[in-house]
Amino acid sequence: MVAARRACAVALFVAVVVMAPACRGSFSSSAEEREEEIRSKQKKRMSGIIIPGFASTQLRAWSILDCPYSPLDFNPLDLVWLDTTKLLSAVNCWLKCMMLDPYNQTDHPECRSRPDSGLSAVTELDPGYITGPLSSVWKEWVKWCIEFGVEPNAIIAAPYDWRLSPAMLEERDLYFHNLKITFETAVKLRGAPTLVFAHSLGNHVFRYFLEWLKLEIAPKHYTEWLDHHIHAYFAVGSPLLGAIEAVKCTLIGNTFGLPISEGTARLMYNSFASSLWMLPFSKNCRSETMYSKHFSGRNRKAAHHIYHCEEEEFRSNYSGWPTNIVNIEIPSVRGVDAYPSVTDVAEFNMSSMECGLPTQLSFSALEIADGTFFKAVEDYDPDSERLLYQLKSYHDDSVLNPLTPWDRPPIKNVFCIYGIDSKTEVGYYFAPSGKPYPDNWIITDVIYEVEGSLFSRSGNLVEGNPGATSGDETVPYHSLSWCKNWLGDKVNITRAPQVSFTAFMNIKWNIVRSPILMREIWLQMWHDIHPKAKSHFVTKAKRGPLRDDDCYWDYGKARCAWSEYCEYRYAFGDVHLGQSCRLKSASLDLLFHYI
Repeated sequence: MVAARRACAVALFVAVVVMAPACRGSFSSSAEEREEEIRSKQKKRMSGIIIPGFASTQLRAWSILDCPYSPLDFNPLDLVWLDTTKLLSAVNCWLKCMMLDPYNQTDHPECRSRPDSGLSAVTELDPGYITGPLSSVWKEWVKWCIEFGVEPNAIIAAPYDWRLSPAMLEERDLYFHNLKITFETAVKLRGAPTLVFAHSLGNHVFRYFLEWLKLEIAPKHYTEWLDHHIHAYFAVGSPLLGAIEAVKCTLIGNTFGLPISEGTARLMYNSFASSLWMLPFSKNCRSETMYSKHFSGRNRKAAHHIYHCEEEEFRSNYSGWPTNIVNIEIPSVRGVDAYPSVTDVAEFNMSSMECGLPTQLSFSALEIADGTFFKAVEDYDPDSERLLYQLKSYHDDSVLNPLTPWDRPPIKNVFCIYGIDSKTEVGYYFAPSGKPYPDNWIITDVIYEVEGSLFSRSGNLVEGNPGATSGDETVPYHSLSWCKNWLGDKVNITRAPQVSFTAFMNIKWNIVRSPILMREIWLQMWHDIHPKAKSHFVTKAKRGPLRDDDCYWDYGKARCAWSEYCEYRYAFGDVHLGQSCRLKSASLDLLFHYI
């Protein structure tokens, strides 16, 4: 189905930002009242709401589409994203169900798709014996919750159509209105505020929701609503300042590891308005609010009126990023000749390209976010006009221009979780390919951040502003680590080593499937909500195995490691000693060692 690849070894860096909790009332000296309070707390159990990332929600057909030359048609509720069988047998039909109109974000006249609902929409994108494990996203996390006794109604998925811009999510699907109701229902059902787990693009969705909520709730009740409904926010693999790979996808395409050409992937990707939601932007420049736009009376036609930048933007290079994100050769021809038809290419004399030398231009994060880059290549690429149209909708969004730096979310407990120490792309060199659109660009060179240095694809050292380390293979460290600017007085920082293993699409999905990460999150929350918890934080000295998979055979001592917790207990089907090492006690019994 999908070409799985070996991900580089990473370390999970967990920055926990915790504001001072509200003062608690003093306990009564009466033993009966203390017991009643404990019983009351035990009745209140938190729930978790999952906001998945880009391409991490199943899409299902909401049409009847006859696919010629293929035995497989699309019927209502058939899986579209992701059904690799239909993709391989009827790619043109599949594209009709996937692509949107780039201007108004409407469906293809012959087929429409809508996001699935429930946990099944985010656990496995393409269920099956082979494709299921390769397309697993949140399944391991849900499995952990079940293993530790979490009730079924405590885990809630908030899937969405990841192809749409934030404004269209609300306009077409009332997504943010329904998300607000989801939070309120969870509190009524469980009696306690929820935990928010947002992954990748899901963090941008959650940020937009928080801003949208300001316009729905009276200002004096806004913080009160958040405190009552959200206990903690987990930002997992969040491109807080955007992702450089989003620029590459607009010019080359993102195949998602699927058996389609890059040109086809580019056509599909650029039909989604969400393709611009993760563009890189400067940390030094902010956009006008909806109120200042209305009252300022400024001329907003010029790009520099969209953003108001601090002096640091003009004193430093590259908008604070490691290097210029895009370096592109502008062809010597303009208009339709810049992206010829297939027949024109056959007759095209490549020597004419040598007569007029192309112009090389470089663009920073700010120049990508404000549209300068797409404006510069508008005469050479037909997609630029469509992308500029979509970009203007972001700049003019009545709730939030998401291409601006984050402030700390006004939530008491914030966990920022991301991978580091992987070779990550931070800049590109593009040039005309001489092929027809949509394959009219090629990448001539790539700049990577590796262990605090910048290297080109050929291995040459590149000058720039490298960060302290590298990113997660998809998003640079500069963007992932922006949450460190939110750090307050009460902070716990944990580095958890993560071994290599194969992953579907990219390393960012590995984070939500990491047993180490799931364990740290679970123990922290278990400790925080338990009424009998005494210590301030779970000490690492007590952290032993919590499930059978954590036990292994110690060949040096010829016994199971963690002998306090694990024992040798053979079961039919075990093929090596490590598989026969199992917990002595149930997982739930061991959890009480952590309070």
